[in-house]
Amino acid sequence: MKKKFLWWLIVGTKGGKNRARIINELKERPYNIHQLAEVLELDYKTVQHHMGVLEESGVVTSSGEKYGRLYFLSDKMEENYDTFHEIWAQFQK
Repeated sequence: MKKKFLWWLIVGTKGGKNRARIINELKERPYNIHQLAEVLELDYKTVQHHMGVLEESGVVTSSGEKYGRLYFLSDKMEENYDTFHEIWAQFQK
């Protein structure tokens, strides 16, 4: 996962802040979409959209089906978490 891609995903897109918040939560433990919506105080459909973007981008993986599907950070994202964290810290300034 390239640093440029993470910059685009977090800073260069409208939903970057919410995607970064999701990544931070998934670093701690797996969640389903409903749980993430509650923790982040976001609409279910909003989280569902961002999870689709993150999964399509290879940032997250999932296991299970339908409502109970759990999401995890992908191995590539785990390997690049420090880079993500650096970008996120700069973005929040």
